[in-house]
Amino acid sequence: MSELKPSIKNRIDVEIYGQQYTIVGNEANSHIRNVAHIVNDKMKEIHLANTSLDSTKVAVLAAVNITHENIKMQERIRVLEQELEFFKK
Repeated sequence: MSELKPSIKNRIDVEIYGQQYTIVGNEANSHIRNVAHIVNDKMKEIHLANTSLDSTKVAVLAAVNITHENIKMQERIRVLEQELEFFKK
């Protein structure tokens, strides 16, 4: 049986939508900062379009939008992988 290596957790403080958060993860600090930056930008974008929304609704809509973008990218990757397989034949 193989032993699992203990993973090194990175801990970084970030600001998202005016709030401080400590994010802990296995990814590099630059990756964690980038994720926080994307979430912050999406929340600001939604707030500018809907200034009457409270921060909870802004956060939920940001999650919905980011998830939508992620699903669209996954679909595009699948199509590109299929095209690649077609051209390999």
